[in-house]
Amino acid sequence: MSTLLFFTIHLLLYLITSSSSLDHPCRPPHHNSYPFCNTSLPIKTRAQTLISLLTVDEKIQQLSNNASAVSRLGIPPYQWWSESLHGIATNGPGISFSGAVKSATSFPQVILTAAAFNRSLWAAIASAVAVEAMAMYNVGQSGLTFWAPNINVFRDPRWGRGQETPGEDPMVVSAYGVEYVRGFQGRGRKGVSRRRVLRDDDNGDELMLSACCKHFAAYDLEKWGQFTRYNFNAVVTDQDMADTYEPPFRSCIEQGNASCLMCSYNSVNGIPACANRDLLQKARTDWNFRGYITSDCDAVATIYEDQKYTNSQEDAVAAALKAGTDINCGTYMLRHMKSAFEKGKVLEEDIDRALFNLFSIQLRLGLFDGKPRRNQFGELGPQDVCTSEHRKLALEAAKQGIVLLKNEHKFLPLNKHDVSSLAIIGPLANSIDLGGGYTGVPCNPTSIIEGVKEYVNNIYHAAGCQDVPCNSSNHFAEAISIAKQAEYVIIVAGLDLSQETEDHDRYSLLLPGYQTSLVKAVAEVSKKPVILVLTGGGPLDVSFAVGDQSIGSILWIGYPGETGGRALSEIIFGHYNPGGKLPVTWYPESFTNVPMTDMNMRADPSRNYPGRTYRFYIGDRIFGFGHGLSYTSFTYKLLSAPKKLTLLEAIKARPQRNMLHNRSNGLDYIYVDEVHYCSSLRFNVQISVTNDGEIDGSEVVLLFSRTSKKIEGSLEKQLIGFERVEILSYESVETSFVVDPCEHFSFADVHGSRILPIGDHIIISEDIEHIVSIEM
Repeated sequence: MSTLLFFTIHLLLYLITSSSSLDHPCRPPHHNSYPFCNTSLPIKTRAQTLISLLTVDEKIQQLSNNASAVSRLGIPPYQWWSESLHGIATNGPGISFSGAVKSATSFPQVILTAAAFNRSLWAAIASAVAVEAMAMYNVGQSGLTFWAPNINVFRDPRWGRGQETPGEDPMVVSAYGVEYVRGFQGRGRKGVSRRRVLRDDDNGDELMLSACCKHFAAYDLEKWGQFTRYNFNAVVTDQDMADTYEPPFRSCIEQGNASCLMCSYNSVNGIPACANRDLLQKARTDWNFRGYITSDCDAVATIYEDQKYTNSQEDAVAAALKAGTDINCGTYMLRHMKSAFEKGKVLEEDIDRALFNLFSIQLRLGLFDGKPRRNQFGELGPQDVCTSEHRKLALEAAKQGIVLLKNEHKFLPLNKHDVSSLAIIGPLANSIDLGGGYTGVPCNPTSIIEGVKEYVNNIYHAAGCQDVPCNSSNHFAEAISIAKQAEYVIIVAGLDLSQETEDHDRYSLLLPGYQTSLVKAVAEVSKKPVILVLTGGGPLDVSFAVGDQSIGSILWIGYPGETGGRALSEIIFGHYNPGGKLPVTWYPESFTNVPMTDMNMRADPSRNYPGRTYRFYIGDRIFGFGHGLSYTSFTYKLLSAPKKLTLLEAIKARPQRNMLHNRSNGLDYIYVDEVHYCSSLRFNVQISVTNDGEIDGSEVVLLFSRTSKKIEGSLEKQLIGFERVEILSYESVETSFVVDPCEHFSFADVHGSRILPIGDHIIISEDIEHIVSIEM
């Protein structure tokens, strides 16, 4: 078949599929004359008009992720639930791979992408996923509303869904959420292909797609002991809520302009999140949220069924609706809202308020603007999915995120010309399923073995364990045998979705089953030190390997997606210099003595509580937040930063407070909301980073701060800036950070109010420590 004929047939099939499978409101000639179809009217007017035309029964049928059709008005059904965490995923019913599009680009799982510490990369991935989502919508294989990103802070290393998050630092999680939402909804950085020009009206911006910040709030437990995410009550202090749990959601809304917020299963301080009016309305009143709020799936049902918060099903749906939950993922509202309405527990105006939020988003998405292919994204189709550009981006993301944890005597990189034979051992060594949770159908996934074959011809392989749980040593013999034969050995160990996933937390931080024994047995017989490759999103206690000289190098690859095999091989053989940094602390196994249900972030030595995340944790660690090695070395030099800041002219004290607050240890602080002109205190920190080696490399520059004296509630240290820079061999690059003392030197007090300590603050980057004194 000729190339021209092939593409002609492909295009015809695409157009036929697109036109036949897409149903939409406002179809001429019978259903396009309603006011809600009039694009010249404001969104608010169109939404209110549409609601006024519906009966109560029709309104209730909209309160589900699978919204019913209103045939008399020409409105087709709509599925709100599609997933796009790190590529188009199969988890939601809004996605189908049974059409013209058979697969979609599988980017690395979020935790690995976060390890790149690269905002522009995050935005580019979100934009690429958005293009593929829009292309699939145009052929009837997806919706326009997607429930991603997951921006819960990775609080506990055992959490099965920590892999879905950008890590443990609220600032990094916030930055990732902002970049994802802006890129996905159509407001990303310049230079991304197919960017639309947006206009504003009185009810918000037009949307290419809708992103959803989830799960609000304090959600990070699946199943631990007798506690499950469905019945767990997260007891959170005002202090921790203010400086850990809420900031990513606030940023996602205020800076990212997210159009959706998902409330979580768990209760927060005794009130189910989806029935917690104070929590949900804070987003609207304090953060100016203008989207819709969806429950997590069946989270409205759990209000009554699991949490026993209400006395009846009707009370549960009423509590959720009145609190601000607009749509129920599931059927609970569909089944019980009519009864709640008839019993007077719900008013029609309560339903109308929810419908206004829902229809406003659909209108902003252009669902009521006529034939979808007429809009500016109508040309996107199968040819825009699994493109070489997107697969190259997935490869780049994996390479940037992979972290070199150990490299004794510069064991890596290997020179392919010096490698006569190579043994690859491990149950995931030959797997193409390296995407982690919320993965779709990858375009062309490659295994680790396939990646290495590009560099070495003589390869031996043995699983060593039957599977990742590795409950037996029966398969060790073959692994040990090939380890003795080969010149070099790679051992692939770690986690997969049998160990950590949605609805499944870990109980141990050690390698599963007999994996540690396998690594030790192979390393003992290998001719040269082995290369240990670790998979999975959660931290691991591999302390046995850190000090073992027979293990030359350790690489963490997370869940690297469809190009992971190639990315790893390029790093091992020196075609790419690793520069990723851990976005989470790696704790010792002893941390599992800490109850997973304890939501407190700050350490409490009086009860042997070590705290959580690098910001508060005071215990031992295997690897710290921000740890990551390179094949080259870097030298840091501070170029400029002030030594003193004066507050007198920046303060506007409230009458009900004393301007300065004395502490028993002599250190004073001031409430941030009493600093009238925080912007006048901002300053730049300039740092020069020099590549001292013969290999070009990228370096993630992390800037931290801490107070010189401890006061109650203060942090061990906190990240105030990060930037990934590319540096050629023996050259230097300058990078600059804007430091806002009101934000970066402050923390929340016990009431959740931010306080700024007076006195010395230390800014830290690698071996740089510089004191900035805040004086009155």
